[in-house]
Formats: sequence, C-alpha cells, structure tokens
Amino acid sequence: MFLSDPLLFAFSLIVSGLILFLQIYYVIILTDLESDYLNAQECCSKLNVWVKPKLGIHLFLTFLLLIHGHWILSLINLPIAAWMLYDIIKTPCGNMGVYDPTEIHSRGQLKRHLRDCMIFIGYYMIFFFGYLYCMIVSLLEGDPINRDDEGLMEF
Repeated sequence: MFLSDPLLFAFSLIVSGLILFLQIYYVIILTDLESDYLNAQECCSKLNVWVKPKLGIHLFLTFLLLIHGHWILSLINLPIAAWMLYDIIKTPCGNMGVYDPTEIHSRGQLKRHLRDCMIFIGYYMIFFFGYLYCMIVSLLEGDPINRDDEGLMEF
C-alpha cells in the first residue's frame, strides 16, 4: 500500500468526479446529435476519443482499491468495467469505434447510447458520494484533534 486511505478515497473522489463530468459531456454531445446540431461524424469522433481512457482510469481505480484491501468496493467496480470492456470488444472491426457514424442512427443505437450514459451517470453519482463518505470516515478514524480529557475544566 503506497497511499493512505484518505488519499486513496480523495483520489477515487476526484476520478469519479472527472468521469461523471465526462459522462455529462457524452449526454450533451449525444443530445446535440439527436437535435441535429452536430453531424454524426463529428459526434462520434468526439466521443470515441474518451472511450479507452475512461476504461483505463476506471480499471486503475479498481486496481488501487484492490491492492489497498477494499475488496467490496473493487468488486462493485468490476461490473461497470466489464460492461465498458464488453462495449469495446463487441465493436465490429470496420467501425470507427464504439460510436460509429454509419450506425448511430440505425436500430435505436442513439437511444441505447443515451440510456447507457444515464446509467453510468447514476453509477458514478452514487459512487462519488460513496467515496466522499469513505474519505470522511477515514479522516475521522481515531482522534483527529488528539484531545486531552484531563486538561478540560468542568463547570
């Protein structure tokens, strides 16, 4: 373990906040595509840039939680990482990426991507506050002020 628990949870809080803002960016871009403010090529190129870094950051966070002994948090993070990895793996070879401009308007792909983004937003919102709680609890372990009961005056 090379990080203390408060630093680990502060890092987790920052990472989940960044991915949360990235998911909000995804929703904005996808709704702009739905409203015809963006063309499909521009939309998909903006979104595909962030697919693999998001997975890498999430896997790194899961690995950090695992080596620091927070088994339950790392196990809860694994299904979302598996879902993101599955999306990358099931992408056909000829496509531009997970978001493909030729297929995004067909077969309800746009609605599915918006639904997935909303699920990710809910997940990261819950874990943002979960990591915040864990950070506060880890900061308050023990006696942070180191009070001395003998020096207090009684009234």
